[in-house]
Amino acid sequence: MLDPASLYSYEGERPALVEPPLVVALSGFIDAGAAVRQTVEHLLATCRHEVVATFDVDQLHDYRARRPTMTFGGQNWLDVEPPRLRLLRVFDEEGSSLLMLSGPEPDVQWERFCAAVWRIVDELGVGLVTVLSAAPTAVPHTRPSGVTASASRPELLEGYRTWDVEAQVPGHASALLHLRGAQAGRDVISVLAHVPHYLAGSDYPDAAAVLVRTLSGATGVAVDVTALQEAAAVTRVEVDRQVSESPEAASVVTALEEQYDASGDEGRGTSAASAFLPTADEIAEEFERFLAKRDEDSGPE
Repeated sequence: MLDPASLYSYEGERPALVEPPLVVALSGFIDAGAAVRQTVEHLLATCRHEVVATFDVDQLHDYRARRPTMTFGGQNWLDVEPPRLRLLRVFDEEGSSLLMLSGPEPDVQWERFCAAVWRIVDELGVGLVTVLSAAPTAVPHTRPSGVTASASRPELLEGYRTWDVEAQVPGHASALLHLRGAQAGRDVISVLAHVPHYLAGSDYPDAAAVLVRTLSGATGVAVDVTALQEAAAVTRVEVDRQVSESPEAASVVTALEEQYDASGDEGRGTSAASAFLPTADEIAEEFERFLAKRDEDSGPE
């Protein structure tokens, strides 16, 4: 492995911190409803922040797979929006702070990337590491979003719902980071927000709001979620309108509501009612028409 330390550099002097919490919020593979992206955007829009370190994205990013946006001015190229993978320090109004690693999930060199992150953890004396993600689950948009968690030791899971199942899933850098930390005996917890299957491809601010509230509870850094709650209310009204125009969609939502009310926000289909629920593919098919219509209705003016 190439030297992990050469993947990142500090901005100015390395800060002297006392067991700061670190939140890992990478966009990419497991970010249903763009909940992680919206969480990062909300924190940066509402909280004072500063750059602590930057990663050399050129070593980690596949530009042909995820092409950056460039601006052409008619006679010349004017600008480019390069991907940025940064470690930020985010402050609340009382001066408390957390560290946040945000940006696109690395496409390559995952082991080296993970080693670099854990090196930073040691250099800055980080305490708890919280990894954020969001996944499509069998929950309705008419009920509050919830989260499930996994952690490197059981004590970290107090107060969290867990999924007591074993499954093989496609790997992603955030999960590998958690795994390597757990194997090294570090304190790391992964929090996964639940997003309705049928809205996984659209922005779902309700899930972002629950991620912000969760990280606030885990880190002690108070972040106002009013803007996300207002955006969630607007999304709810629009989806309600679309559902009301489709009997098929309404029946799917009703079935999901019955399961939710019977067993809570499990998102895993373990109740008896789940036997009568459609599969994820069937849910996606049922909602394809009204989501397409929603895109058309909200298209360019």
